[in-house]
Amino acid sequence: MTRHHPGQPPRCAHHHPARSLETIQLHAQAHHALATALHCLMQPECTPEQLQTATARAVRGATLLKRASAAATFNRTES
Repeated sequence: MTRHHPGQPPRCAHHHPARSLETIQLHAQAHHALATALHCLMQPECTPEQLQTATARAVRGATLLKRASAAATFNRTES
């Protein structure tokens, strides 16, 4: 546990390495695509069209996660 000293800003317990803007954007896009897929699936009367949309969004989210992972790996090896 990290101790906080008065007069100093609190430190974050978890340190995340700096990420590129591209990695952050890909992560956000993947999150949005997967959230959209879940939203479609949670509808009480999920139609075939909604299932098709959910599938497409889930595939898009997975592709974006793969790209974000590759970008993060590339940025890590560059540093």
